[in-house]
Amino acid sequence: MPHYLPLSRVARLVGTSRASLQAMIKQGEIDTFDGMIELEELLRKFPDVHWRDEGELEYVNAIKERAFGKRIMERVLPDKEVLAERLYELGKEFASAKSLLLHYDQVFDWLCKHLGELADGGGEADTAVLALKHRLRQQLDAAPQEAERARALLARESLLRVMTAHVLVQPSGHEFFVEGNDTLLQAALRAGIPLDYGCSNGNCGECKARLVAGQVKKVHPHDYVLKGPEKANGTLLLCSYTAVSDVVIEARVAGAEDIPRQTLPTRVRSIEPLADGLIALHLFTPRSQRFRFLAGQRVKLNVGDAGGDYYVASCPCEERHIELHVRAGAQPFAGKAFGGLRKEDAVSLSGPEGNFVIKLDSRRPVIFLAWDEGFAPIKSLVQHVMSLEMADSMDLYWVSDRLPHYQENLCRSWADALDNFHYQALFARSGMEAVARAIFSRHASLEHCDIYAAGPAAFLDAARAEATGRGLSLLGFHSEKVE
Repeated sequence: MPHYLPLSRVARLVGTSRASLQAMIKQGEIDTFDGMIELEELLRKFPDVHWRDEGELEYVNAIKERAFGKRIMERVLPDKEVLAERLYELGKEFASAKSLLLHYDQVFDWLCKHLGELADGGGEADTAVLALKHRLRQQLDAAPQEAERARALLARESLLRVMTAHVLVQPSGHEFFVEGNDTLLQAALRAGIPLDYGCSNGNCGECKARLVAGQVKKVHPHDYVLKGPEKANGTLLLCSYTAVSDVVIEARVAGAEDIPRQTLPTRVRSIEPLADGLIALHLFTPRSQRFRFLAGQRVKLNVGDAGGDYYVASCPCEERHIELHVRAGAQPFAGKAFGGLRKEDAVSLSGPEGNFVIKLDSRRPVIFLAWDEGFAPIKSLVQHVMSLEMADSMDLYWVSDRLPHYQENLCRSWADALDNFHYQALFARSGMEAVARAIFSRHASLEHCDIYAAGPAAFLDAARAEATGRGLSLLGFHSEKVE
């Protein structure tokens, strides 16, 4: 009986990225069935990978840890009731498999008995029947060559399924894992998937979704009342339920136009010098409130009557953490930021604004272009794409004009951590047209790419002209003017 595994779980088992597996599938190196990989195919394709049957789960995602060095990623056991449900479901599968094996054993005994009866008459045909019976017994008694690795893989996968549940979102095709005590909504947002929601505490009903397959469990009460037909259709609130087994849900993924404007009080967590006249301001929202935004958007900061507009440089997946890059003298708020703002000081944050966001339905290679502090929105976009594991490949080009490459170590750590990520630092001395030409000359074709560029208008014009001249569709060029 074939055993199939979802692509995201295979990525964890073999220690590679989902994008790398997708590339192998496109190249015909791995066969799949309905988006799943069969156990024997996995063993065939990764002959040098060995799985250990361990007492605890070691699935910490090294890529994300290196990409988000300051992010604390909790790894805890699920709630005891959820854990019990998962163990029960796994036990049912084990019982079903054992019952099937017993049935196969009975069928084999029946077959051997009748083969023996057929061979009672003697002659060549009887000798052949007896030889076949003997051969069948030898084959069953001999352990397959890959049996040990298969047992270790299945044990490993069973442990993953106890600790985490895999979720497939329809119709977008996004995937994520529910870990620890997260609700479906919390887990999706942690993975960078902007499922639509409102209050996140069971009052508004904005996070309604439909359970298509699998088993869920209510872990938080909600005041919003679901109607009878909704309940019958499998409707649930993502903020109140967690996944017991691997599940498929129908849920709406929010776009820039779906996110309401918010105003939140925040506190300064730290102020990090980046370069002369440039700081990274790290803010934290209240524990009970999460700021909704998409990577690439901007916000307004206020301290008293001093305000300023800034691009968020952090990923939406970073929960309460908001990072912004503030340049001295550019806006009234900068005077406060450089003139006495301290840890735990209050800063009002409102927004988000802007449509310079990732196309969440695209799986094409992505090229990021940043000019000076245009790196702030590009950094947010890069981390969002990493979190989603959605792109076949990523290339980041950062052009320095007035400013140094002030977070270059971070960019190089991304390149070190990800096989499909490439980073190049460039300088503006040769002129904007020459820089754009140098960037795109590194790519054989731009026909099936998405480009996200942030910088001065002249650079964006030069990049757009060069890219479209090399086959890029205008629909694939996304830009934001950052002067």
